[in-house]
Amino acid sequence: MKAQVVATLKAEYPLAVLLEVAGLARSTFFYHQARLTRPDPHADLKTAITEVFEQARGRYGHRRVHTVLTRQGRRVAKKTVLKLMNVLGLVCKVRRRRRYRSWLGQTGTVAENVLNRRFGAEAPDTKWVTDVTEFRIGDRKVYLSPVIDLFDRSVVAYSHGPSPTLELTNSSLRGAIATLPAGRTPLVHSDQGFQYQHSSWRILLDDAGLTQSMSRRANCLDNSIAENFFGHVKEELFHHTRFDTVEEFTTALDDYLAWYNTTRISTTLEGLSPVEYRAQALAA
Repeated sequence: MKAQVVATLKAEYPLAVLLEVAGLARSTFFYHQARLTRPDPHADLKTAITEVFEQARGRYGHRRVHTVLTRQGRRVAKKTVLKLMNVLGLVCKVRRRRRYRSWLGQTGTVAENVLNRRFGAEAPDTKWVTDVTEFRIGDRKVYLSPVIDLFDRSVVAYSHGPSPTLELTNSSLRGAIATLPAGRTPLVHSDQGFQYQHSSWRILLDDAGLTQSMSRRANCLDNSIAENFFGHVKEELFHHTRFDTVEEFTTALDDYLAWYNTTRISTTLEGLSPVEYRAQALAA
């Protein structure tokens, strides 16, 4: 800003010369100089925004920051939060997509697309989705297999390991089934990965009385909730962070998934975390 430069140099050079070089009128210079000496009217709000952003470990954009501020009782517009975050240089981490593909052809039984992109759920444990994604840590890989409840987008159960094996996916399904209250028999939707075509997966579903559903071939939108979840994990945890060992990453992953369920707010869930949203729904 020209006025700032002139104010900095006026102790060393004549003001008239500086104003002529800068192309500033005296009245314009003194107006901006007065503004520079006034207290920042947004100082308190900037502090609050920075605290929310840092508590979320840089994972919140202006919409979620605004939601937290509103829950704290502050009355502020989203545009103001966005503007101040830009001024403060607080930028949410950017997503870079990398998909793991488990399609090996039809190696078993392919189920009908029962879910058919009806991603809403009126009660917990009525619709689950699952998938597998891959992370590269140096020359090693880690695969994550979560089971996600469409009611509150919570991670019901998950497993991670060095290979996308049948046991990886079956383990997360067994863990999810173990959480079911009596009488709950959710629909379980996946893509057509070989793990979900396998008889061991179908036996687990049948024994628990669960209905199987599969996306259409090469149509990731049929399982977009799982895809979206993986995007959040990668943009909020994995990308822009260096993990030197698999153990370091899996510890951080366990911590992130606990935070995701209990603390991370979602605009889809009325500004609540999955745990808060479920508790509120069950108490109603």
